[in-house]
Parts: sequence; C-alpha cells; structure tokens
Amino acid sequence: MFDIGWQELFILAVIAIIVIGPKDLPRAIRAVTGVLRKARGMARDLQDGMDEVVREADLEDLKNTITADGGDVTQKLKEAVDLDFDDMDLDGDLRKEMTGAVDDLKAVTDPGESKKADKADKADKADKADG
Repeated sequence: MFDIGWQELFILAVIAIIVIGPKDLPRAIRAVTGVLRKARGMARDLQDGMDEVVREADLEDLKNTITADGGDVTQKLKEAVDLDFDDMDLDGDLRKEMTGAVDDLKAVTDPGESKKADKADKADKADKADG
C-alpha cells in the first residue's frame, strides 16, 4: 500500500524520538497501533457488509430468474429430486455386492478358501451350462 523503505522509517523514528521523547514514545506507539487496529476493524466490517449486500442482490436475481418461467420453486425441486425407491432392489443388490466382497476377501486371505471358491465357480458354470 505505502512504499516506505527503511530510510524513511529511520527518519520517522528519529523525528518521533525528538518530538515525543523517549519517555512517552511507547505510549504514543500503543495509541497509534490502537487507532490502526480500529481502522482495520472498521474497514473489515464495511467490506463484510458490502459483500452481504452483493450476495443478497445475487440471490434475489437468481430467485427472479428461477420463478420467471412460472411455477413454484419448491415444487420444481421436488420434481427434480423425485426418485421411486420402490422400483429399486437396493437390499438385493447390496447383498450381492457384500457377498461377492466377502468371497473375494476370503480368497485373498485364505489359500484353501480360494481353491474351494474355484471349485464352486466351476460347479456354478457347469450348472448354468446344463440348465
């Protein structure tokens, strides 16, 4: 923000020591930092307020855009999310996936189990071929 180098700071420090004095200099520095802290806080509050106003204006524009073609926003959301869970066999699909995962885990962790699984797979394929 300000382009102040070390030479300028040194000159300001010397002037402050001469004008204020070394005894009152810490109190003056505390007062200046307090004022700067308050100014930063006020600037932050102003920025937050402006951001909130912009956000509300954008939301209002979005709402007007959605409702411009007519209809209720709530009804549109319900229609978009409407899923018919009765037609889905979630329990059966999940059970098949879990059974397959358990069989795979057994095959990986137990060498004897993998031989049993291979025999069972061959028997299933033979049954399907016969049937």
